[in-house]
Amino acid sequence: MKEATGELNMAAVVAISIAILSAFFFGFIWPILDKDFKRNASCNKAICNCGDDLIDGKIGLHEKNGINYCTCWDEKYPDDTFSCVFKG
Repeated sequence: MKEATGELNMAAVVAISIAILSAFFFGFIWPILDKDFKRNASCNKAICNCGDDLIDGKIGLHEKNGINYCTCWDEKYPDDTFSCVFKG
């Protein structure tokens, strides 16, 4: 009977550990990954101004922390601009 109790306690420890790790992943790590996936997808579909001139009144290439960004927008929502990393 003691062996069965020990195995039950170990199963409970494993189940609680899995629950804690799952809560950490879905509570903290997944939102960061999901936001990054959505940003990359929107940058791949976007219209971008990566030059020095203005296009439709939108400024082009700009720099933040030593990284060059382009001003981008979606065809459906041209007034909502966002920044994408300049790829080249």
